[in-house]
Parts: sequence; C-alpha cells; structure tokens
Amino acid sequence: MGERQSRPWIVSDELWSLIEPLLPEPGPKKAEGRPRVPDRQALCGILFVLHTGIQWEYLPQELGFGSGMTCWRRLAAWNEAGVWDELHLVLLKKLRSAGKLDWCRAVIDSSHVRAARPGPKSGPSPVDRARPGSKHHVLTDGQGIPLAVSLTGGNRNDVTQLLPLLDKVPAVAGTVGRPRKRPDLLFADRGYEHDKYRRLVRQRGIRPVIAERGQPHGTGLGTFRYVVERTIAWLHGFRRLRIRWERRDDIHEAFLGLAACLITHRHVQRLC
Repeated sequence: MGERQSRPWIVSDELWSLIEPLLPEPGPKKAEGRPRVPDRQALCGILFVLHTGIQWEYLPQELGFGSGMTCWRRLAAWNEAGVWDELHLVLLKKLRSAGKLDWCRAVIDSSHVRAARPGPKSGPSPVDRARPGSKHHVLTDGQGIPLAVSLTGGNRNDVTQLLPLLDKVPAVAGTVGRPRKRPDLLFADRGYEHDKYRRLVRQRGIRPVIAERGQPHGTGLGTFRYVVERTIAWLHGFRRLRIRWERRDDIHEAFLGLAACLITHRHVQRLC
C-alpha cells in the first residue's frame, strides 16, 4: 500500500480537493464567539483520532485542529450528510475509469471488535465470553478494494448481512455504458453457507462460491478470500476501530466509512 506516512492525519491537497466539494455549507452562527475552525483542520483532527485512537477530550490543542468536541460535531454532521458515501463513490469511479476495479469476483467476510461502551448495534460476542462486542462486515472486489462496509452487533450471524452488503454497493460509473454494482462471482466462507441465500444471490445475477459445511478444508477458496482478510487488517490498522469506544453507532459507522475511503484512496494513488 506504499510507504507509511510519518503524519497520516495531515490531509493532502489531492485528497482535500476531492472532499471539499462534498462538504455541506455551514449554517449561520447563532451567537458571537470564536471564529469557526476551518473544515480542513477539523478533518485533520478527526483523522488524528482515527489513526491514534486517542479520546476526543485529549486531542492536543497545540496541533491546531480545534477541540475534540468541534471535531466530533463535524464528524457527526458530515456522516449525516452522507459525505463518506459520496467520497467513496468518487474514488470507485476513478478506479473504474482506469480499469482497476475487479468485477470478476467479490469477497465478503466479517471481524469481531470489543465494545467498551455497549450501545446500539452491539451484543454478546460469541468469541469473547459473551462480552459486549460488534462486527465489522466488509465486501471487497477481487483485489481487496472496499465496496461496502457495515456495523452490527457481535451476536449477529454473518449470513444475515450478505444481501444488505450486496445491496449497499453503489452503482459505479466511469466508463461508457451503464453503471455497474454487481460482481460476477461472490466468494465467502462457511459462515455464509445457506441454501436460501445462495438462491437469493443467484437471483441478483451473481454466482455464489461459498464453502460448504461438513466438507473438509482445503477447497482452495482461501486463494481468493485472503484479500478481504487483508482489508480487514488494514481497517483495524486504524486504532480507533480496534475497539468500539463510541456508544453511538453512527459515530463508529462514520469512522468505519472514513477508513474505507482512506483505504480506497490509497488504491487510487497506487493504481491510477
């Protein structure tokens, strides 16, 4: 994914040129006071929290990113306005224009994270002695580029998110013809094995390639499925996503969507 930046929370000019047109116009100030912190600086503060996992109230003021509460409000407002979904679509269009999206196959998987503060979309984790936890569900193309991500409780079955993730993939334009949002094949492990969902996936024009229960390991699907596991590792490389600290699910989903955009942007820089 390229060389590691010494300060990855600093927003580059190239990335800012993509994000700035998507940001909503700020509302009028209700009272006199300090001047509004520029959006670019607030975004740097959000990225600092995402990368380091620091608590909002401990965001260093000397960095010039504004207070933690200011950055928190911007993150919530931009997520509500759908900024990260729009940015993700812009990045996917760039990849498709360059012929770098692999629609031949998609890969799906999930990962558990501990929920330090139980709230919506958290539940007793079956892999952590029923402690509160959540799941990150990820769908990627054949190279590991994120196509859709979602958040559920830790006790939700993986297969229940199969269709919602497929339906969440945006229609990606960028070439002559109709926008595309459906891969040819879908690879998944045994957690997604169910006759009902196989049938529903086929109805969407996608051929399911899912490991079957009761069959010995060594099917060879890991040759293709490793890319989604690598993408999940990239997501959890952002320290704020390793443990769910947010009680509000929309804030954690905002971090998850932003992280998916950053990973997609790295692919744009590398491939385009």
